[in-house]
Amino acid sequence: GLVVEGEAGRCEIGDLKHVEGEASCNSRKGKLIFFYEWNLRLSWKGTVKESGEKHKGSVEIPNLSEENEVDDTEINVSKKKGEGDVLKELMRTEGTTKVREALRDYLKALKTEFTLGMILPTKAPVGQELATERKPSGNTVQDSVTPQSLDMVGVKIPTVRIHMREVFNSPADELYSIFTKKELVQKFSKCPAVIEAEKGGKLQMFEGCVSGEYTELVPSQRIVLKWRCRSWPDEHYATVALNFQDLAAQSELELECKGVPVSHEESTRQCWKKQYFEEIHILLQQSKDNIE
Repeated sequence: GLVVEGEAGRCEIGDLKHVEGEASCNSRKGKLIFFYEWNLRLSWKGTVKESGEKHKGSVEIPNLSEENEVDDTEINVSKKKGEGDVLKELMRTEGTTKVREALRDYLKALKTEFTLGMILPTKAPVGQELATERKPSGNTVQDSVTPQSLDMVGVKIPTVRIHMREVFNSPADELYSIFTKKELVQKFSKCPAVIEAEKGGKLQMFEGCVSGEYTELVPSQRIVLKWRCRSWPDEHYATVALNFQDLAAQSELELECKGVPVSHEESTRQCWKKQYFEEIHILLQQSKDNIE
């Protein structure tokens, strides 16, 4: 977790005990507008340097929203009954500074996640408004992006499985190549990419927003990846299996993505739909037009 140290002792901010609120993003007239409002409560524990006494308490953030700068966001520190006021003071000063740093990292990751899962504004028809939301169901940790983005080590990450199918106007071998040849990946992603299409080879796309590793390749049939978005918890990867099947002049791609953080389910689904599938359709159509 977040460690806070000083002359008084040592504290550690651990589990997220309560989260309530939502975050959303709108793209209108080429501009992304973010909205978020969270009520958070975290636990902390610490040890007094001189006596070795241990104490516990909580950190409350009643209104984290876009209306206030992080430096102006209210952060309240409390301690359970007993001695240990020196630790409470340490948390109130140094601790709040650490929390604000974590909040800044969270907001940066939040914007990265939303942006990755959306259509680029310049491609939207005039007047079209795109929106995506995050809403926790009840007051549970697992439906919020907050605990992972605040880097609370030791918090179990709830995950889900995503299953999608898409039919493309190309044979399976051509579609397979689009996922394994660097020049084709760069064409549909419109960004420089690192593509080492061999077992253990690295993968990096969308300016580092997506990274991973090839773990299995069966030409024209199957690709398995360790795959992650930059906004996910550090070192957490999903397993992505891409299965290709010929359908006469077309091919079907079956996607199975296991281990996606619950709070990132919809943005991950949108990433594959918008940034992968739709862009590949465009690339295939352009190739067909060039041949004709």
